[in-house]
Formats: sequence, C-alpha cells, structure tokens
Amino acid sequence: MSSVPEYRGPFGKAQAERLLWRAGFGAKAGEADALAKLGFKHAVHALTRPAPYQLVGPAPTADRGRPLAPAAVLGDDHLSWLDRMIRTNAPLIERMTLVWHSWFATSNLGVGSQQLMLNQVDMFRGNALGKFSDLFMNVTEDPAMLIWLNGNQNVKGHPNENYAREMMELFSLGADRGAYTETDVREQARALTGWTGGVNKGVIGSFGFNPARHDSGSKTIFGQTGNFAWQDSVNLCLSHPMHPSYFTGKLWSYFVPTPPDAATAGALQSLYTSTGFDVHPVVEAILQHPDFYSSPRMVKPPVVLNAGLLRTIGRPIDTSVWTTLSAAAGQQLFYPPDVGGWDYTRWLDTATWRARWFIAALAAATNPPAASPGDPALLVAAATSFWGDPTLSGQTQSLLLSFATAQLKRKASPTDVETALRRLVASCPDLQTA
Repeated sequence: MSSVPEYRGPFGKAQAERLLWRAGFGAKAGEADALAKLGFKHAVHALTRPAPYQLVGPAPTADRGRPLAPAAVLGDDHLSWLDRMIRTNAPLIERMTLVWHSWFATSNLGVGSQQLMLNQVDMFRGNALGKFSDLFMNVTEDPAMLIWLNGNQNVKGHPNENYAREMMELFSLGADRGAYTETDVREQARALTGWTGGVNKGVIGSFGFNPARHDSGSKTIFGQTGNFAWQDSVNLCLSHPMHPSYFTGKLWSYFVPTPPDAATAGALQSLYTSTGFDVHPVVEAILQHPDFYSSPRMVKPPVVLNAGLLRTIGRPIDTSVWTTLSAAAGQQLFYPPDVGGWDYTRWLDTATWRARWFIAALAAATNPPAASPGDPALLVAAATSFWGDPTLSGQTQSLLLSFATAQLKRKASPTDVETALRRLVASCPDLQTA
C-alpha cells in the first residue's frame, strides 16, 4: 500500500492558522504561535488526538441573560451548537460534526422537532472521527433521518425510495458514476422497509423496527441476491467498489479546494479500507498532506467565521442575533438548504456578504476602545491585536494604513477609526478565507 504524501515545508504561524481554521474554528489569542512551536506533526496531532472533550468558559445565554432552551426555542438550537464551537477544547470534533451535518443533511423544516435534530447532532458528535460504517448505520436508523427522508413511511407493499436513493447518491457512492441503477434504488427501498415512528403536534412518538412492516422477500442489489434487511443495505453500499473513492474524495473536499492527484487519491482509499472504514486516519492524513498547505484559500462557512471571531476575542454567546445573522449569511444550523447539504463553494454573494459584515461589526463592538492613539500605524496595530494578531497580507496592511491615515486627516476621532479598522480587519480576505 502506497503511503499518503506528507507536508515537508515550513510550519509557522500562517500554517498553524490555516490548520486551526480549516480543522476547527480559528485561533484563540496566542494559540497559533503556540501551535507552531509544537512543530508540524505535534500540531496536527493536537487537533486529531485531543484531550478528553470539555467546554471551557461561561455558559451561553440569549438576550438579557436568558438561559438557552435549545429543544424549545427557535434559534436556541443554533446558539447552543455555536457555543460548543467556541468553547470546546476539541475543535476538530465539532468541525467533523458540522461536516456530517452537511453530508447527511437533515433539516428541521421537515423533521419538526428540535429535540430530534439535537439528538442527531449528538450522534454525529459521538461518531465524529470513528468508523464511517458505524456512523452510516446510526444515521439509517436515526429518528430525524427517518422522518426527513420518509423512512418511517417505507412499508412492505408500498416502498418509499427517498432514503434508498440518497444513501447511494449522496451518502456513499455518488451520482452519475454508474455505481447503481434504478433497480438498485427500488430493491434498496424494499430492504429498508419496516421502520415506525413520528412527531405529532410536537410530541415525539416511539421509533423502532417492526418486522410486520418489513418486506422479507428476496431482493437483488448490485447484482447480489438475498433476503436483505436494512443493515444489509448499508453494508452493500460500504462494500461497493466505488464507495472508497467517493468517501475519500468527498471528505477531502471539506478541507482542500483542489482535487487530490491520482496517487494521493489511491493512497487515501487504501488507508480507508485497510483500517476498516476508520475516519480518523483519513482526516489526519489530509491535514498532513502538502496540498492542505499549498492549495488556494477557502472561504470560511458563516458559522465557522462567526464561531472563530468570538473564539478569538473570548466573547461568549450572549445574544440571539447570531442565529439571525448566520441565517442571513447562508447557514443556519439544523436547516441545511436541501438533502445535498450546503454548497461549500458558494458562500459569497451580495446578500450573504452583507450579513458577514454585520457579524464582523457586532463581534468588533465587543469591549469598544476607550481611548485610541492618534498615529495611523498604531491604530492598525491596535485593531489587528484585537483579533489576536492574525497574519495579514502586505496589501491588506497597506490598505488599512491608508484608510486610517485618510480618516485622521479628515479629523475623525481615533477611537472611531480604530472601531472601523476592527470591522475592516474582520472583513478582509485574510480573515474571510483560510
């Protein structure tokens, strides 16, 4: 088995920042420098092999100090997860939870129960870096998914094909690759019959498998014939020869914007299958790959940007506005746009950018400057320091300095200029991308 290539270049603050943003939610003050000092391997392992999970810092609240009620109050579910992204000591766990939430996209618009959605995300969290086979099994019997893709309406004699199709097209094999036929969809649907449960006027019913609702007849899937049940549906997808390439390619795309070369793709597939569908070694290999550090910058998803800005300045969740702004920026947690999840290549347009600006402005208003120096260079330094001194390009620094100089010449107060600079730093391409 060929090994996955490893990065051999310099590993300083800029590389540590990319690692923290793409595999987590940015750096707390001084965290990027500290990570860089660990050295490349230890830095990656600090994320992929974290200490036992814990949340550090004050508990989240909504406006006027109201405690969150994630299962009951609209938007509090988003705030509660955003809080975890900010306070966790294991950011890669939460980042992978977000990946699975998009991979197995389920929306509360169809489920109608914030509690079931929260339960599903807890399941993703528990399987964040475990075996994909376990995750796939758990998703298939997950109550939120059963409602979302009509698994609870899939019964003997009247099979519903929704989950059968998506489990192959989106979850394990991919579309337009010749991996499955319409016959496979129909036969998979038969194998998946038997589930019951639902939500009625907000009351969660009992979910379970009822053999009397299951089609126990012979089915032929991927050319194999047998009395297949729902577990067989999952295992047949996992054992399909086109699954490893789909899985590793899709997982890679969440971390690197350019496709892997053929040798890398083959090595990742071999690593994945040789470890029995383990996610952890594949993620670790991607984070250590040269392309991770040399590829073009990626636009940060709205919740990643929001969590990262708050994480950097140490501001806890203290207002429900973050839910509204994130939704306007194109990403409200528990409400992906469709079964395909969010399109990570299309975060920016004229509407969503406006919401990103307001996210930056509201975060920048934390601890407003009481007094600011009258020197433009010092103002830029103060505004940059507020965000933990992130790496900024020479062009960005020059533009910030020009702005500060021009505003002071117009007799703007230094404090107002520093406030504006904070917003500009958080909105510049260097912080909007990683």
